[in-house]
Amino acid sequence: MKDKNNKFVDRRFGEYDNKITPEEKILQRFTLERQRTHDRKDMYNLNEEEELTHYGQSLAELEKMTDVIDSDSDSEEKGLLSAELTATHFGGGGGLLRKKSAGDEGDEHRPKSRQELIEELIVKSKQEKRERQTQKEEAQVLTEKLDQEWKSIQNLLAHKTPKETKDEADKPKMEEYDVMVRELGFEMKAQPSEKLKSAEELAREERLRLQTLEADRLKRMMGEAEEESAQTDTHISADDINDGFVLDGDERKTLAYKDGKWNIEGEEEEREEDDEEGGEEEHETGADDDDEGEEEEEDEEAGEDDDGDDDHCDLQSDEGSEDEDDQGAEEEEVSVEAAVSEEQRRATQEAAKAELPYTFTAPESYSDLQSLLQGHSSEQQRLILDRTVKCHHPSLATGNKAKLQRLFGFLLEYVGELATQNPPDLKTVNALIPQIYSLCQLFPEAACKAVQTLLSDSAHSMEETLEVKGRAAMPNLDMLVLLKITALLFPTSDFRHPVTTPAFLYISQALTKCVVVSLEDAYKGLILCCLALEFVSLSQRFFPELLNFLLGLLHLTVPDKSSTGYTVVSPFRQQGKNCDLLVLTDPNASHSWNRKPMSLCTAHRSPAGRDHCRLSLLDSCLDLVKRCTSLYKDLTSYGHIFQPIRTLLLDHLPVELYPACIQDLHREILDAIPEEPSQNAPLVFKKKKPIPLKLLTPKIVQILDYGKKRGNTKEEKERERLKHKYKREFKGALREIRKDTRFLAQEKLNDIMSRDAERKRKVKALYGSLANQEGEWKALKRMKRK
Repeated sequence: MKDKNNKFVDRRFGEYDNKITPEEKILQRFTLERQRTHDRKDMYNLNEEEELTHYGQSLAELEKMTDVIDSDSDSEEKGLLSAELTATHFGGGGGLLRKKSAGDEGDEHRPKSRQELIEELIVKSKQEKRERQTQKEEAQVLTEKLDQEWKSIQNLLAHKTPKETKDEADKPKMEEYDVMVRELGFEMKAQPSEKLKSAEELAREERLRLQTLEADRLKRMMGEAEEESAQTDTHISADDINDGFVLDGDERKTLAYKDGKWNIEGEEEEREEDDEEGGEEEHETGADDDDEGEEEEEDEEAGEDDDGDDDHCDLQSDEGSEDEDDQGAEEEEVSVEAAVSEEQRRATQEAAKAELPYTFTAPESYSDLQSLLQGHSSEQQRLILDRTVKCHHPSLATGNKAKLQRLFGFLLEYVGELATQNPPDLKTVNALIPQIYSLCQLFPEAACKAVQTLLSDSAHSMEETLEVKGRAAMPNLDMLVLLKITALLFPTSDFRHPVTTPAFLYISQALTKCVVVSLEDAYKGLILCCLALEFVSLSQRFFPELLNFLLGLLHLTVPDKSSTGYTVVSPFRQQGKNCDLLVLTDPNASHSWNRKPMSLCTAHRSPAGRDHCRLSLLDSCLDLVKRCTSLYKDLTSYGHIFQPIRTLLLDHLPVELYPACIQDLHREILDAIPEEPSQNAPLVFKKKKPIPLKLLTPKIVQILDYGKKRGNTKEEKERERLKHKYKREFKGALREIRKDTRFLAQEKLNDIMSRDAERKRKVKALYGSLANQEGEWKALKRMKRK
């Protein structure tokens, strides 16, 4: 509230008195508080010095509960009390004092003590408890007997289905939703699974595992692992869950064979230890048991000694000779065992040396990679690379990332070298591709740069050859393998990609500029066509170089090239040298030809039988044409795309000379391509841009700040603007005046109400003081009367 301040006054005794110490202040305050409360509570306090009694006994002593009687907690009659107990506790004890037992009839004048009465009461309560227990057991026996008799006659009764009660009939059935909710309530909840490990943790664990395996291998090579392998196996129960929990140490050993023989030494040692432990346990038993056991043992030993002296005296002489024979046999066995163990140790060392190491150092150069991988099989090379990558994961050390990035480039170079061998080692290349893919996923940017470098170098070398010779040869097998790996590592369906787009351009350049002068070149060209079809299989991008190259290959199979209804483009010619490369020389070769899948090895060296090779090339070419018709099924109706191929297949290809499977393929292609091309013209751009429509110039009208157009001249507009401004200011002044008036009225009302409240408070205080005076006067008057 305005112009009002609250003030708290501390009225505690001596708060602002510096002459009194804090301890004195606390003591005085405590005294005043006790005086204030003592005056109010005095009138209700009883005289504490008076002692309250009941039948002459102090209530304070009775409250101590010294005479506690054990209650029967197991009794069935929990709410009933006996007459004696009631008379004892609620009758002042007179009932027990007046009651006499049968044995004390002679001594009528001597009353029983309290202790005797309590003992009699305890005996009676125990007797009653025992009787109730007996009755309960008898009732239980009778109940079981009745149950057995009922079961024996129950089968004789006719089985009747119980009738549904009215409640069950009237009870509404539960809805499916309620049933489902109850089933979900009793359904087993999902158990929490173990925490998933990150890539860094997995890599660290894998490297630790490989290091442990390598250490074990080195120990086996040095022969240090013999002692560890000689340890006997511990006994494992069939019920063991292998959770690492061991209740007591199990010193038992399983049945073991050493070097092909039963290991008896370990069992004898165990028996000796068991005998010692058994002797110690016997000494720890009681004295009486020891005496009895010693007497029995002495009797048995005496009997055995007597029998031994009488019956087995003739066998003692032969024991010495048998021991000597056993010792000689044991020495021979030990020598044989030593020789066998030495052979086993050597075999273990040789096996450890022949085994691949588990840890490898990352190659720093291409020659290091060659020395690391050469001399091993394809599967071993894959395993070596796998272990090398795991030992040098980027999360394990700072320099591992650069090492693995260099390793990716070395692997591409190594794969190219394997593809150029004679014969090419494509099995090893196939085994190394998963490792190349994993490295590409780890370092995509470095992989992009490495593949881009190889593609650009090959494209530049092709351009230089074209400038110098005018023609270029087909790419080698290493470049074809690189293009295949590129399609596996990077997406080919993107509109533009930093790696696949250059590879796409390289394939189109090779199909356009590289000439076909041999069957190996035709094989390489078909491999490029397969790669091009794989590149555009998802995006369905039109590839004109692919169709032109297939048309040129089919043109090489035509015997008569004098009059054709189609034209071929570079790198093929209508007529000239190497134009009859795929024409069959032996018509009977089709009878002995069998269809086989085309492999990359044929691009390096064509197989024996040139006519069979030509038939395989023609079969692969027709298969690619069929796949193109299915891929570009929306474009087959246009004559300028597939019409030249249809003309060649229909009019010029000697189909009758080829096998039946090629004839079927030829027929399917002709069925896929329509006979008459569509009359729809292709879409082209117009030569001139369309002339835009003429538009009128818009009329611009000035909009004033108050939203209406008023007046025509400047003076009228200014006058209207000033009027609007005056009205706005006048309304604002009236608004402020009303606010001030409202505020002043509120302040006056608050002042009046505060004065009225103060007056009411004072009047109430006066009435209160007068009432107190009146009460004091009445009290004095009452005292005077007394």
